[in-house]
Amino acid sequence: MNLHSMSNVPGAVRAKKRVGCGESSGSGKTSGRGAKGQYGRSGHKHRAGFEGGQMTLIRKLPKRGFIHASKVTFATINVSQLERFDAGTEVTPALLLQAGVLNDAKERVKILGEGDVSRKLSVKAHAFSASAKAKIEAAGGSCEVVS
Repeated sequence: MNLHSMSNVPGAVRAKKRVGCGESSGSGKTSGRGAKGQYGRSGHKHRAGFEGGQMTLIRKLPKRGFIHASKVTFATINVSQLERFDAGTEVTPALLLQAGVLNDAKERVKILGEGDVSRKLSVKAHAFSASAKAKIEAAGGSCEVVS
C-alpha cells in the first residue's frame, strides 16, 4: 500500500456546511445559532464547565483531604500469603501478579509480618517490615529490596 493509493472510508469526509447562504441551505436565516442572545452573536466565548452564572457543580461538591503528588503507596502482602509458593521459589512482584495476589503490575509491593512462613523463599519486593524480614530469614529465606 502506498500513500497515493490510500483513500478515506466512505462517509468519513463530508461536504463543508454552507452557513448563512439563505433558507434553502438547510441552515439559513440564523445560520444554526438559534435566536438572539449571547450565543447568537459573533465573538461569544464561555469556558468549559460554565453554567450560565449558576454555581458550578465542581464548586457545589464537598471536598475532603489532600493527596500529595509524590506520595508513594504500596500494595501490602502478609508473609502468610507467601505460603502458597513452593520451597526455593523466587517470589517477585511479577509472580505475585500471576498468582492473583496483586491486582496491578504497576503497584509497589510491601511485605508485612502477619502470619507465619515455614518455607525457604527468596523474596524480592519494594519494601519489607522488620517483622516480615525476620520471619522470612528465620525460615531460611532471603529478602531483597528492588527499586
